[in-house]
Amino acid sequence: MAQYFARFAERISHALGTPAAFVSALLTVVLWAACGPAFHYGDSWQLTINTGTTIVTFLMVFLIQNTQNRDARANRLKLDELLRALDSARTSMVNVDELTDEQLLALEREFRRLGRTPGAGGSK
Repeated sequence: MAQYFARFAERISHALGTPAAFVSALLTVVLWAACGPAFHYGDSWQLTINTGTTIVTFLMVFLIQNTQNRDARANRLKLDELLRALDSARTSMVNVDELTDEQLLALEREFRRLGRTPGAGGSK
C-alpha cells in the first residue's frame, strides 16, 4: 500500500504543480465569486468555498509532505554517496541528520570558521 500511495502522491503533486492546475483553481474561485450575487452573498455561498478549500488543503498537506520526505531522503542518500566516494571527506558527515541541534550548531560554526581561513576555499 505504501508503494501505491507514494506513486499516487508523486503524480498528484506533479499534476497540481502545473500552470493548468493553477488556472483551474483560479477559474473555480472566479466562478464561485461570480455566483455570489445569485446567492445574495449568503452564508451557504461562503461556506461552499470555505469547506472546499479546507478539505483540499487538508488532503494536500499529506501528499506534499510525502513527496518532500521522499525527495529529502533521496537527496540525503546522494550526498552520502558523494561523501563516501571522496577520500578527503569526513565520512562521519553521512549521519549528520542524526545529530542534536547543539552538535549541528558546533559543526556550522566550524564550517564558518573554515570558510574564513585563507586557502580553505573561502573568502576573507
